[in-house]
Amino acid sequence: MPPLPVLLAPSILASDFTRLGQEIESIQDAEYLHVDVMDGLFVPNISFGFPILEAARRTRDTLGTGQILDVHLMIERPERYLKDFASAGADSITVHVEATPHVHRCVQTIRELGRRAGVVLNPGTSLETLRPLIGSVDLILIMSVNPGFGGQSFLPQTYERVQTVRRWLDEAGSDAVLEVDGGVTADNARQLAEAGATALVAGSSVFGADGGRAGLARLRASLS
Repeated sequence: MPPLPVLLAPSILASDFTRLGQEIESIQDAEYLHVDVMDGLFVPNISFGFPILEAARRTRDTLGTGQILDVHLMIERPERYLKDFASAGADSITVHVEATPHVHRCVQTIRELGRRAGVVLNPGTSLETLRPLIGSVDLILIMSVNPGFGGQSFLPQTYERVQTVRRWLDEAGSDAVLEVDGGVTADNARQLAEAGATALVAGSSVFGADGGRAGLARLRASLS
């Protein structure tokens, strides 16, 4: 079978920060660099902020890969920081519908900043919350684990959720990226792509014991 046209987005949250430059270089064949930002409020963990994003941008620019810096904000009231993340180097900014009462305004602001605008849903959030946003976004991210920690087990109900959102996007004539994040491995990547996902975020399964280059190649091969 021919390879499925899926964009890969390694999450640098799972990388070795003492070797961040080398880690990013090892996955330079990926289309996206996924940057998970956690505030300890919206999710029970704290990750990193602007300095790491700026470092990732500098590394990307030095390598000349053209990778999209795909920033996933797991923070309360993300509208407070959209301009700052755009200035720090984000190409795409994704906000949780659960994190703000003004999600549509966030989408508008991100686009006004010249960045790609995305929205995210947690596993327990009704897909119906997406309906008013489908015509306004460049990316929809379906969480396949409860956000906050890496290395969690994939939730199998994600397949049906992806199929539903894919149908809605097709009916609307939208070319928005449909991304999945959480527990993505070489064992489930192809099934997610067949369900309609067009981008896959992977952390632990890429930056594993044998390194990012091998992990990325293994994930890519699973789609062939």
